[in-house]
Parts: sequence; structure tokens; C-alpha cells
Amino acid sequence: VLLRMHSVGICGSDVHYWQHGRIGDFVVKSPMVLGHEAAGTVVRVGPGVTHLKPGDRVAIEPGVPREMDEFCKSGRYNLSPTIFFCATPPDDGNLCHYYKHSASYCYKLPDNVTFEEGALIEPLSVGIHACRRAGVTLGSKVFVSGSGPIGLVNVLVAKMMGAATVVVTDLSAPRLQKAKEVGADITIQVTKESPQEVASRVEALLGCKPDITVECTGAEACIQAGIYATRSGGTLVLVGLGAELVTLPIVTAAVREVDIRGIFRYCNTWPVAIALLASKRIDVRPLVTHRFPLERALEAFETTKRGEGVKVMLKCDPTDQNP
Repeated sequence: VLLRMHSVGICGSDVHYWQHGRIGDFVVKSPMVLGHEAAGTVVRVGPGVTHLKPGDRVAIEPGVPREMDEFCKSGRYNLSPTIFFCATPPDDGNLCHYYKHSASYCYKLPDNVTFEEGALIEPLSVGIHACRRAGVTLGSKVFVSGSGPIGLVNVLVAKMMGAATVVVTDLSAPRLQKAKEVGADITIQVTKESPQEVASRVEALLGCKPDITVECTGAEACIQAGIYATRSGGTLVLVGLGAELVTLPIVTAAVREVDIRGIFRYCNTWPVAIALLASKRIDVRPLVTHRFPLERALEAFETTKRGEGVKVMLKCDPTDQNP
């Protein structure tokens, strides 16, 4: 389908490619369009497309498998090594006026879900996938490390999935305040404590060790704190990405049977997210703190780079009057 783009969020990875030209093995070798948190309006559809028509408002899933390999067959298409992914070299993203995408990965938005909410399905999906991998369920006690956009969506989703108590740590008081706004039960501002001390504070305030830790920073000390904090037999999910090699108290994890799980993006999350947004069971709107027209994209990127607010949103179509 051909889409007229409306709302595109800026992700930390977009800023990283802009500033450093690479993330791990993904290296920018030629000019690349950024943007992968997006929603827009269908302008034209291909001959085989039956579920969408011009004028439909859609949210875009940025990862599209190129072949039906073993990962697609097992429902874990995010792990397909040849997947197309918006704004990951060499694939262009959708921070532009018009964009072409696979119809199967464009999802119609209900009338009561805005374009902005549609664009926020991408970060929300990270929370859904992480909490699924973590096994969050009724009564879970969850420790979320980091209160940036991804930490916040994990708070939202963990509470939605039945977590009884969610405790959040961060260096920033304003970000912890935002965590409180979206449903965190306990917040801890970390300063110079050791990982063991952070784990002890989490346990003291929670009244026990958390069943699940969702690590959203990628910082070595935070991963260490996650291992120390998680109860024996619990699960630590690594969401944030930092240095390729880190030192971990691995024996502590091993002898206490703390399962360490990674996540890579998400899969099978858009329909769930749309249902949650349409039913108003999850409210992602407080995440957007800054808005810019596409013409001021550089200013928007600078704002994100400085760490101001939470989510910076770009509006690509100044003529569009839809919500």
C-alpha cells in the first residue's frame, strides 16, 4: 500500500544512527530515511489487497519478513535473519510525507484511536513482547529498571497483564514522576548505590524480591542489579541494549535459577495493542511530551538527544485535520 504519513515518533535508535552511524552490526553505509514508529492514511492499494482501502487510517508494523523461513513458520518472524525493518540499514524508514509498505503489516485503526496512539503501538509492542517473554501474570511483582519510554510502556503493560506491584528505578526524578503517572506503585531514584544496594532497596520497598525484572537501560550496573534483585526461580528480561560485553554475577544467577531472557523487537503484537487502545484499557497518550512538524525534524531530534521529555512526535502531513 501507498501511505500518506501522519505521525512518526522518534526512537533512541533513530538518534543513535544519526549520531553514530551504526548500532552493533547494523552500519549505515549510504543515506537512510529514519523513523519506524508510525501511522498514516492509505492512499493507494495494490491489486491483491482486500482488507484496506484508500482513506483507511492505519498503524504500521515496521518489521516485514522477506521469506517464509523456520522462524516465520513458528510464529517468531521477528527473528528471521532476512527481515525488512524500517530505519535499520539498509532499509529506509517512514519519516517522510509518503511511504510504501506491505499491506499485511498495516493495521486499520478504529475511529477512537488517534494517529498518535497508532504510532505509539511500536514502543508499546516492545512492552507487550517483553512482558510476554517475562511471563507477567496475575499477582506478579515486577521490577522495571529504567523509566525512559520503554520502561514506561513496560509499566503500562505489566499492570495491564495483572502485575500486583511494579517498582521502577531511574536516575531522573521527572522520569520517575512520569512512571507514577502511568501506574508504577513504587519509584526509586538511584544515585551512586552499588548494584547490590539497589537490589536491597527494591526488596525493602517491595517487601520481597520481585518475581520478574525487566531491564530497560542496557547499563552494566543495572543488569547486575537485576540479577541480584530477582527472586530465586524468577526471570530477568533484557530489553535495553548497551555494551556488547558486560561483566555479570553469573554464578548468582545460575545457582538461584534466575532465567535470563533476551528480546528482539516484537512479534504478533499489533492486533493486541489496537484492542487495548480501542477499549481504553491502556492509555499511551501521556507518553507524548513534545510535538513538531516534519519541517522541524532536526529540532525534534535535538530534543530527543538531550533527553528532554519522554516521547517526541513528528507530524508529517500539515494539511491533514484528522486527530
